[in-house]
Amino acid sequence: MTMKLPSKKLELKLISSGYDYIIGIDEVGVGCLAGPVTVCAVAINKDFYTKTINDLSGLRDSKQLSPHQRERYCTELINNCHLKYAVASSTASSIDRIGISEAIHSSMAKALCKLNINKRSFVLIDGVRKIKKIKLPQQTIIKGDEKIFAIACASIIAKVHRDRLMTQYAKKFSGYGFEKHKGYPTKFHKQKIQNIGTCLLHRKSFHLD
Repeated sequence: MTMKLPSKKLELKLISSGYDYIIGIDEVGVGCLAGPVTVCAVAINKDFYTKTINDLSGLRDSKQLSPHQRERYCTELINNCHLKYAVASSTASSIDRIGISEAIHSSMAKALCKLNINKRSFVLIDGVRKIKKIKLPQQTIIKGDEKIFAIACASIIAKVHRDRLMTQYAKKFSGYGFEKHKGYPTKFHKQKIQNIGTCLLHRKSFHLD
């Protein structure tokens, strides 16, 4: 069955109403037992939406793509002259201290701040909770990574960034197989925790067994 691609309909409507940038925000690593939660904010300018970018045809939510596809789309996105992006993360210790929900939205605010877009922009966020204390107009969209093109772009960059980070961590914290499962609660990962205990990357506030 062919996957339905995310739409640009809402973005085109916002651009036609006078916005210069559409900012899509998404997070990855929420359900992991180890590693950070990572957020990407992608700002796409109005010129992008008036052109056909063939290299991005078929782009969709990162969960619906293979690792090879994600890497390819990520490269195309970060090299696109019509796009800016910023990534921010909250560590396992931060998640344990303030909770996963606050960690996500703290990272969203940080990523948005790092973008430093001064032109008229509208923010589209995956999920149900808006970002506190920002002046930009914003809209939350349930399953936005499946429905909205800009959010799907953010999901891909966030996923690739975090996967690369967890692969690097696997060298320092050997024995857990982080390069394979990226900290997600696989049977293999849970068995390793039972056998050798936890490390600094593990979220102690989560059920690790």
